[in-house]
Amino acid sequence: MRLEKFLSKSGIASRRDAKKYISAGRVTVNGEKVLIPGTHIAPQQDEITFDGKPIRRKPRQIYLMLNKPAGYVTTVRDDRGRPTVMMLVRDISERIYPVGRLDVDTEGLLLMTNDGDFAHRILHPSHEIQKTYTAWVEGHPNRRELQRLREGIEIEEGVITSAKVNQTGSREGQTQFKVVIHEGKKRQIRRMFHAVGHDVMHLKRVGIGSLSLGQLSIGKYRLLTPTEIESLDREVPSQHKG
Repeated sequence: MRLEKFLSKSGIASRRDAKKYISAGRVTVNGEKVLIPGTHIAPQQDEITFDGKPIRRKPRQIYLMLNKPAGYVTTVRDDRGRPTVMMLVRDISERIYPVGRLDVDTEGLLLMTNDGDFAHRILHPSHEIQKTYTAWVEGHPNRRELQRLREGIEIEEGVITSAKVNQTGSREGQTQFKVVIHEGKKRQIRRMFHAVGHDVMHLKRVGIGSLSLGQLSIGKYRLLTPTEIESLDREVPSQHKG
């Protein structure tokens, strides 16, 4: 790992400022000053100090995706006694938390981590990471109604939002759509379809950026691969990275 990345992940400074601190001689590795940013280190073996103080190593960083079932709230604890998603990851010893939220009656891909920097980047208000859902809605929206969803629809006073909407299936009295959004307004998709007269009967998030839920069973989780983490991180606009 590059030294400035380690400093950033340890909460010392952004990578940009970390490079300045290294060049200024404020960082040592195994007792020796390192003046060149980009120096590779072994965080689990090397002793690193900043301004003479040892940098405590953080716990193992966890990045996972959970296939959230309906009926679970996306919080660490719930004062109403409802089941939370934490019950589904009890065998993870590190303290982790959800990245964003899914409505209690919505299923699908939920990210969880103990990396606050990562979570902040994913949740930044002006992020551009798309979220993909499958939605079964009541009835069969016509072309005009779908166009309203695509062009932008007011879901509350002053809040106008839009989505990419494509039909993927149908059955008696219901239509299935693939829905892609970039915002994260509360109950956004349900409110959008309700505004055009078609309530959502079932909603499932199946993708976040380049990540796909795939064949992960409901109620189960898996750790993200390093490639998946790096790919998702690349999708965050550069101005929102440290």
